[in-house]
Amino acid sequence: QTREGKLQVELARTAGVEVVEVHTQLRQKYDPRTMIGRGKLDDILLTLGRHELDLLILDPSLSPAQARVLSELTPVRIVDRTMLILDIFAQRAQTREGKLQVELAQLKYTLPRLIGRNSFMSRLMGGGTGGRGPGETKLETDRRRVRERIDRLDKQIDQIASQRAIQRQKRKDRRIPVVSIVGYTNAGKSTLLHALTGADVLMEDKLFATLDPRTRRVRYPDEEEIIFTDTVGFIEDLPPDLVRAFRATLEELEQADLLLHLVDGSDPGNDFKRLQVEAILDEMHLAHIPRFTVYNKSDRMPVLPAAETRDLYVSAVSPPTLVPLVDRILTFFKKKRPRHDPKRTRLETKRTRRPPAKAAADGAVLE
Repeated sequence: QTREGKLQVELARTAGVEVVEVHTQLRQKYDPRTMIGRGKLDDILLTLGRHELDLLILDPSLSPAQARVLSELTPVRIVDRTMLILDIFAQRAQTREGKLQVELAQLKYTLPRLIGRNSFMSRLMGGGTGGRGPGETKLETDRRRVRERIDRLDKQIDQIASQRAIQRQKRKDRRIPVVSIVGYTNAGKSTLLHALTGADVLMEDKLFATLDPRTRRVRYPDEEEIIFTDTVGFIEDLPPDLVRAFRATLEELEQADLLLHLVDGSDPGNDFKRLQVEAILDEMHLAHIPRFTVYNKSDRMPVLPAAETRDLYVSAVSPPTLVPLVDRILTFFKKKRPRHDPKRTRLETKRTRRPPAKAAADGAVLE
């Protein structure tokens, strides 16, 4: 399988789909009507009939016209890449904010595909994978009702964004530095947040195990306080509607004083994923924020790079490996503090009496 094919299979399994067979096609350009071409479609139809399957997942995402044509040519429900990711997000959303954001993204993606009560909509977004969230009855309503719902959701999410802005301003007024953990999905961000702060977060070896952001404030010795946050994991070709819907969540990154770019060091394809995340950060205009690249899962790496590298290698499940990371974070903020700041003076005088290696173990979670 290609890298894209493996990712799509992993997404499908994360959504709870049993993958029976994978078809790959190399084309110079996509077929404008069916994306995959009639010959490949005939092969897929034979596979669907032979195994008596009831779901066809296509990558990449379909245009409304392609989805409509394929729904007329196939006897099963169709889910494309965007719908599959939205389905995973719908399963993962736990908070009211997360559920609103997923529903908004689903409705905006559905609106141009909403053509009435016909086989297209029932096959495309019927119950099960790809149809969670707003629900089948909502997706079968007319365009006017869908637009009204989108308007209401936009207003509610705007309120959430305003509330988050107030919270960020309070942090800024208190001059508490913020460290945001970013990275490709399944890099171990939630596990690292738990290791650094003791936060009670979901930790699973699955794509998009965490959807709702978590924020925890930790006080280290010498009155040094730091707020750690994590957010939804990145992935290549993340649907634009999803990025827009989660703007209230992603705006948290804009206020970060430091980004920890977490990379799965045990993943053979981590260079590609690291570059993907860096490109997304650039697109979000976050390249100006200082950034540490941290390679996680060092316990699964056969060989660690030379010690002189600027990158950090940790295992979020092994607290001793986090000591250099915490010490570098504390040093970073100490250097940023004005020289006349009394907190900096206390930190410099007291640090000489405390071994840096104790930094990771000395933090106290405040919230």
